Amino acid sequence: MQISFSPTFATSPTSLLLPFNVLLFSVLVLLLFRQRHHPSKAKRLPPGSMGWPYIGETLKLYTQNPNSFFSTRRKRYGDIFKTHILGCPCVMISSPEVAKVVLVSQAHLFKPTYPPSKEKMIGPEALFFHQGAYHSMLKKLVQASFLPCVIKESVPEIEGIVLKFLPSWENNTVNTLQEMKKYAFDVAIYSAFGDNMEVEVKGIKCLYQRLEKGYNSMPLDFPGTPFHQAMKARKLLTETLRRLILKRRESGKHGGGLLGMLLRAKDHKLNGLSDSQIGDNIIGVIFAAHDTTASVLTWVIKYLHDNAHVMEAVTREQEEIQRIRTKDNNRGLMWEDTRHMPLTSKVIQETLRSASILSFTFREAVQDVEFQGYLIPKGWKVLPLFRSIHHSAEFYPQPEKFDPTRFEVPPRPNTYMPFGNGVHSCPGSELAKLEMRILLHHLTTTYRWKVVGGEEDGIQYGPFPVPKRGLPIRVHQRKKT
Repeated sequence: MQISFSPTFATSPTSLLLPFNVLLFSVLVLLLFRQRHHPSKAKRLPPGSMGWPYIGETLKLYTQNPNSFFSTRRKRYGDIFKTHILGCPCVMISSPEVAKVVLVSQAHLFKPTYPPSKEKMIGPEALFFHQGAYHSMLKKLVQASFLPCVIKESVPEIEGIVLKFLPSWENNTVNTLQEMKKYAFDVAIYSAFGDNMEVEVKGIKCLYQRLEKGYNSMPLDFPGTPFHQAMKARKLLTETLRRLILKRRESGKHGGGLLGMLLRAKDHKLNGLSDSQIGDNIIGVIFAAHDTTASVLTWVIKYLHDNAHVMEAVTREQEEIQRIRTKDNNRGLMWEDTRHMPLTSKVIQETLRSASILSFTFREAVQDVEFQGYLIPKGWKVLPLFRSIHHSAEFYPQPEKFDPTRFEVPPRPNTYMPFGNGVHSCPGSELAKLEMRILLHHLTTTYRWKVVGGEEDGIQYGPFPVPKRGLPIRVHQRKKT
């Protein structure tokens, strides 16, 4: 977001600015006074910097290399340090053992949460923000929609999406990230609503895209800001979802996808879920399935481009599957085919480690917690740093090297967490890996690509790390030997 100052402010008399400066100075003095007169608690907090008032270190985190952000503070303060991002005081941790405590062994002390601005956008009744019986019920419902026995039936539909959009790449320069967002979004919409593409679903797609633009903006809710526009879109999205839910309830045809599963669900008292519970969880699953998958796929395309020997090895693996399909009446991909892609799967694993799209996850201390000699106050966010763990030379020798063969040996426990860990790990991980395998099958056997614009090594952050400018590539048909 760009902020411009009106010329009126530049020519205003100094006297108009004086009250503001006095107020700002007074606030800073008060904050300093309070900090110095509460030394016992301040000393017990983890070391670190809280950055600027309110803004904290948010801009630094989301505009620079996250590896540098985390490693600089880890070297200065250790494996546990405090900071302030997205309006919240936070404690960041970069040790696998400590991450396990927060996510698994003492997870009851750290509830899943996001900054309030993100809860507003996704919806407060989404399973991400809960624990206990309500979370368990929703997790089981969502998991049931993404079990292998369910998603295996979606292979033809996902393959159809791939075959529909890939030909448009041929002999064109495309923005990889934007194309992958289209692909991942179409898969997410199909997974959420099934193959019943009512008119409301088209409206949901448009409104979601408006909502997404403000998702990672500063939570300034006044006209003209991305956050304000996103919240307006969220309100309209709620109404559109309610109309679709009502339509399916009244017809008695709940349909497929996650929506159908939630409409048929009953709680322990045999009551159905409310419209807001269903709507918030539909939006939450689309959020979880869309941007992250698109970002990972963009990195897969880059890593294959940069590592020709890996590209050719993956191509040979996929060609063997293609030969089997050709012999079998030139059939489409089947679930069993996607289970026989060992090298392709390792490429995906290594991409998830190396790119570490989800640099961390949010938890919140439900009470004051004494933790390795430090105090984590109730209400503070606690962020296990997946990226720091994935890029530790102790667990992954030469961590900056893209090497799928490192996964020929299982990683040490709690050192590989691309989908989180514990009861709040991502329930849609198998679907994400399935759509990646299907895309890579057709992409590697049919096409080759070249990065254009001299952006081979650049990275942008906003908030997920992705190749600069979304990785523009020139695509052509592969010359088969």
